[in-house]
Amino acid sequence: MKIDSILIIKHQRLLHLKSGDTIIKTYTIALGKEPLGAKQFEGDNKTPEGEYIIYNKSTQSEFYKSLGISYPNEAEKEFAANMNKSAGGQIRIHGFKNDFMGDQEAGKKEDWTAGCIAVTNQEMDEIYEWIEVGTRIYIES
Repeated sequence: MKIDSILIIKHQRLLHLKSGDTIIKTYTIALGKEPLGAKQFEGDNKTPEGEYIIYNKSTQSEFYKSLGISYPNEAEKEFAANMNKSAGGQIRIHGFKNDFMGDQEAGKKEDWTAGCIAVTNQEMDEIYEWIEVGTRIYIES
């Protein structure tokens, strides 16, 4: 199965893996602690909105596996710089913290990240296997 894009619909808290126009699999997600609006600055706890790519895959972090999202783009960097702020970065799709011992499904019912998109570790295993570096990701409000 070839997944060629990821579609995040923030207000529905859904992540869709797509092949062409067909949704192959859907996951519920947790977002940044301040989910309304697009990420603009480091520390605003918002999840970005726009078109990006997955630029890396990693198993080395404080969270269970991750896919790097190419935020910020040049326009986002310039906007933040014009406000004398940093746009931030290190936005990822990831599992839970490596030391998390609670119920991950229950943990997705609250927005708790610093701007990332979180799924359960089991879901991250699937997503990590199916997604290649270079896959497009669309994040909508």
